[in-house]
Amino acid sequence: MKAQLKAYLDLTRIHFFFVWPTLFCAGVFLAFQLNAIFSWSVIVKAILIGLTGFEAGLVLNDIVDHDIDKKEVETDKLTKYWRVFGQRPLSEGLLSYKQALIVFFGLVAVTTVLIFTFPFPTSIYLVSIMALCYGLEVFYQIKKRNQSFPFAQLIGRIDFTMFPMAGYIAVAGFDFNALLFALFFYPLAQAHLGVNDMADVSNDKAKNMKTIPLLYEMKGTSYWILLFSALHIGAAIVFVSVLGTTALIGFSISFVLLSLANYKILTGKTAESAMKALPLFHVSMLIYAISIIAAYFL
Repeated sequence: MKAQLKAYLDLTRIHFFFVWPTLFCAGVFLAFQLNAIFSWSVIVKAILIGLTGFEAGLVLNDIVDHDIDKKEVETDKLTKYWRVFGQRPLSEGLLSYKQALIVFFGLVAVTTVLIFTFPFPTSIYLVSIMALCYGLEVFYQIKKRNQSFPFAQLIGRIDFTMFPMAGYIAVAGFDFNALLFALFFYPLAQAHLGVNDMADVSNDKAKNMKTIPLLYEMKGTSYWILLFSALHIGAAIVFVSVLGTTALIGFSISFVLLSLANYKILTGKTAESAMKALPLFHVSMLIYAISIIAAYFL
């Protein structure tokens, strides 16, 4: 029983549970601020949707890769970072494929019910974004197995961009600020992807994946990360102009962390340097989200 509980916790990357609602709520509070509204019921629903919706995506990731993950050769670095007990439950046979499907569809069902508590057409927007994001996740996982150009990364990681944007759309619908939010987050998602791939290069090589390091080597990946980080910071400077001083302080801290992360990667160009940089990317994302939320109150 204890072993199975650990497996479920690793399947859902449970120690990151607080991050997903925070990212989703950043979009919600951005909409609150720009539209001068507030609703506790929306916040509660957003927290739950952010949690169950993203967790379903993480489980889907394992479902799609349950067979190819058996080829992993290194579990003490990135796997341990993302999974508190360092296990891949499906590929290691700790949970069955059927059990994972039950968890996935259960989370999707809960998310869908929550979404349909929003009025029409907002509920249709949100459920469509959810379906699109899961579709993009599957595309990303499969396409990166066989490609000579990083279509999987450039197209597939739109799902991560749309996640916090969905929080905004839940309150304000589609508008220019939603586009600004997406342009702010998309380059960050791409830079983060490069760091993650660099850190996991040994496993991806064993699985014959066509990730950024295996397409462009470690040096090329470091430049990928630098390019998208620079594009992100440029977009962030434009985006923060609509938020105010409080957000500017938080954003400035994130800029410093991202710069430090890029320095570590550029001077190292190794999986080890990427592992040191990855937490800096994650903390910067969290600071962004908290800054956007705090800007509403301060």
